[in-house]
Amino acid sequence: MAKTLYIDCFSGVAGDMFLGGFLDLGLPVDALREALGSLAIDHGTITSERVLRAGVSATKFTLLEPAFEKGQAVPIQAGAHHSRASGHHHHAHSHDHDHGHEPHTHDSGGVGHHRLEDIEHYIDRSALSAAARERAVALFRRLAEAEAAIHQTPLDRVHLHEVGALDSIVDIVGSVFAMEWLGADQVVASPINVGSGTVRCAHGVFPVPAPATAALLKGVPIYARGVPTELTTPTGALLVTEFAGSYGPLPEMQVNGIGYGAGDKDFPEHPNVVRLLVGESATRPVLETIVSIECEIDDMNPQLFGPLMDRLYAAGALDVYYAAVQMKKNRPGTLVSVIAPPDRRDALAGILFTDTTTIGVRHREMLRERLDRTIRPIETPLGTIRFKVASRNGLVVNAAPEFEDCVRVAAERGLSIKEVQARAIKAWIDREG
Repeated sequence: MAKTLYIDCFSGVAGDMFLGGFLDLGLPVDALREALGSLAIDHGTITSERVLRAGVSATKFTLLEPAFEKGQAVPIQAGAHHSRASGHHHHAHSHDHDHGHEPHTHDSGGVGHHRLEDIEHYIDRSALSAAARERAVALFRRLAEAEAAIHQTPLDRVHLHEVGALDSIVDIVGSVFAMEWLGADQVVASPINVGSGTVRCAHGVFPVPAPATAALLKGVPIYARGVPTELTTPTGALLVTEFAGSYGPLPEMQVNGIGYGAGDKDFPEHPNVVRLLVGESATRPVLETIVSIECEIDDMNPQLFGPLMDRLYAAGALDVYYAAVQMKKNRPGTLVSVIAPPDRRDALAGILFTDTTTIGVRHREMLRERLDRTIRPIETPLGTIRFKVASRNGLVVNAAPEFEDCVRVAAERGLSIKEVQARAIKAWIDREG
């Protein structure tokens, strides 16, 4: 059996709705506060309360952001991006998109925005797990890249009101922590209701979905229905597309928990909530389509291969590897192989053309079967060490201690890394038999 999370976006999704759903499922609010507090920034106070949305009981997550000029907290809905005019998610401040669901500008009396590199620094020094830190940084960079592409702006000059406001930081980091807390083996999402009408953004009035939301939802099934307003925000789109492995109707599963995360407004005949269903489903081999992109190179400075690999991974490659080959005129060369999701093929091929000396690439689609993977913390005599556990049809076939955890413990205890690994594996065997 596999632990499955189904994200039901029948009323769209936004960052605070997503977090509200996890709190409704049982995520301890104190644990969330502790995780966010480890960022060591003044993000204000988070609260949650029970509310009704068109008769549906749900949890409303709220960020009380510090107002520096008046010395008092100002309530906002974290991640707010839904239009005030349409009445979806409302803030006390004016914001860049003028919605109730995404970052604000804080034109007066508010908190300044944080640069992308600052956010990455906050995350790197936080108490989040190594995997959570890596995922949170990747999410912020993906959001920044979407905005940079829309406005034809270099990444280091992207309008940080789209990325660096406190509500976005809280929504994204909090959601990464919540997903790790839940520990789902697989995540499925419904087609996403984006809403309709227009929305006022920092750059003008745009049709729904807003430009950033549309960019983040490429390749994802969406539709428009119900209240004529913006229902899905950039942060909501970012989170669902990051975690969902597939989209469609509710899969066959035994439901064990249901969480409702509320938006700010209560529409008369439309429950303004996102629904999270957690349960157990029969495990089947996970088959997914991937693309292999290859080229051979025999005339490039070998120093360039290191940065090339870094850039390919940053652009969405699943795996990159080099192999020595013999080429024309008996020249030694390098075979560059890139494995990636099909929707990243064009971008990755572009990098091969711009960052290498190749004048041609080839690609082919193939099926990949992968094991179900989870991260499980294991108590050892040296402390807690996370294990990456791989299973097939419910049977564990591999379990390995996370290398970064072993490095950290080795440094703290003055031991060799291999000794820490050996003790961790023994603890796993003693516990799991």
